[in-house]
Amino acid sequence: MFQSFTESARPDQGPHRLEALRREMADAGLAGWLVPRADAHQGEYVAECDNRLAWLTGFTGSAGFCAVLADIAGLFVDGRYRVQAQEQVDTAHFTPIDWPGTRLGDWLIQNLPQGGTVGFDPWHYTPDQIESLTDSLAGYPIRLQAHGNLVDAAWPDRPVPPQGPITVWPETLAGTGHAEKRATLARTLRDAGQRAAVITLCDSIAWLLNIRGSDIPRNPVPQGFAILHDDGRVALFTDPAKLDPAVLSHLGEEVVVKPLTGFEPALSTLSGPVRFDPASVPMRVIEVLDAAEVPHVRGDDPCSLPKARKTAAEIAATRAAHLRDGAAVCEFLAWFDEQAPDTITEIDVVTKLEMCRAATEQLLDISFDTIAGSGPNGALPHYRVSETSNRTLSAGDLLVLDSGGQYIDGTTDITRTLPVGSPGSDERAAFTRVLQGMIAISRLRFPRGLAGRDLDAIARYPLWLADQDYAHGTGHGVGVHLCVHEGPQRLSRTSHVALEPGMILSNEPGYYREGAFGIRIENLVVVTAAKAVTGGDGATHLEFETLTYAPIDTRLIVTEMLSPLERDWLNAYHNACNEKIGPLLSAPARRWLDKVTQTI
Repeated sequence: MFQSFTESARPDQGPHRLEALRREMADAGLAGWLVPRADAHQGEYVAECDNRLAWLTGFTGSAGFCAVLADIAGLFVDGRYRVQAQEQVDTAHFTPIDWPGTRLGDWLIQNLPQGGTVGFDPWHYTPDQIESLTDSLAGYPIRLQAHGNLVDAAWPDRPVPPQGPITVWPETLAGTGHAEKRATLARTLRDAGQRAAVITLCDSIAWLLNIRGSDIPRNPVPQGFAILHDDGRVALFTDPAKLDPAVLSHLGEEVVVKPLTGFEPALSTLSGPVRFDPASVPMRVIEVLDAAEVPHVRGDDPCSLPKARKTAAEIAATRAAHLRDGAAVCEFLAWFDEQAPDTITEIDVVTKLEMCRAATEQLLDISFDTIAGSGPNGALPHYRVSETSNRTLSAGDLLVLDSGGQYIDGTTDITRTLPVGSPGSDERAAFTRVLQGMIAISRLRFPRGLAGRDLDAIARYPLWLADQDYAHGTGHGVGVHLCVHEGPQRLSRTSHVALEPGMILSNEPGYYREGAFGIRIENLVVVTAAKAVTGGDGATHLEFETLTYAPIDTRLIVTEMLSPLERDWLNAYHNACNEKIGPLLSAPARRWLDKVTQTI
């Protein structure tokens, strides 16, 4: 099993750990300390040694931060984690704060009325974050100060950094060799008059060099830093022991591998201008460049958009991975329909689904810990079942099942909401509205140049008509055998990045009623050039090609709520599931698929 059900966080330890941190703050002369979820690479998922927020507070969500003062510790979490935070932390010592509804700067001003110095680790905050916070504190007697990490000083048994091996990702899957990628990006630097670019996002480095790693569970990336020069050479800073002769041969002479300790000295010797992404590079990089008087300029991570625009080879590879994964999901769904209420638990569901994926003999890892929330647990969008929270599925429940796999040729992410017995009319009506939103995105044609913020409302419209909504974005970017959450593309009201052909995104509207049930339906889609429309104006439009194939449970649909076009889409989708997935299934699962994909 890849997934463990042991609760690793220790909220009962929070009070004395908080006390130890406050002693470190007092010794450093600091009135406050900021504890982010992030590591030095600003990834969503972190190694155990970097999971400082969970160690201190007990909160295990993938987004949030804690601001510790002498008499209050605010845990800032968004709407996805509001209930989870209340359940996981000792609220006598940590105060959950609604974020971004409450801004950190405003909270500090309110809770430090006499002013003071708030410390932060410059490896774990970006220039954008620090500048935004500094601006919000302007005119108040509160200053920010970079400092060595105080949580590490208070953490006596902190795990050692990961030492996962680095492997080669085949060029046949990538579609482009790393020499060509490096040359293309180097030309971009030269055209901008830049001598080098600092790259600190682990998935950017993996994409650029056609390598993969094993330092972060669920995300096949190596931890490290890189400097790309304007002649295409790359200095890769990571533990050299992670690379065997085959990987070194793959990298070649133009990629030099150096230990992590060499990163700061290398920054000091660069000739500028040096490009850095203020949204992802650690503040410490800027401190080092400033101290060495190396000119530097702001710019996006040069890998970001090229990585998002998948090659034809990457799209072909991920199509194959999704069909394989869809077949595994269908094997699970056929099994699930045979189970009676009150006979299986959420852990049973997660275990069986992982077994079905493993039976493909091509599963390398799951792409994130499976979300299997039944009844009220389904109302927690990022619920993770543990031995403590495990719940038996009961008649009338809805089960939100969000899962995915990591295969050499693709990263999958699929959510299906399943009935246990016969759920009520409210649940079925809400499910139908969520389905209508998902279908709307699936059928969409849109002009080039539009971003996720322009499309997000389309998925919400059926819910808005019923005064319902969901607190997460409609979709996130997805890599190809990389991170299941990949930027910069998103379907979100906060995303300004124009969608382009080759970008893979999730399409996952939902609805959550606290303490009762949750609903989410998710397919992955890829942006493609839209087919011409007879009688149209000939404008260039884009559309989405569906990558995910597994049936949507029609028992939860209020059929009369669907328009004829929505019914047509669903019937066509189920026909495609039968044609594409059916030949890959066992005989019992094939019979099940024939039954559940009948025309409505």
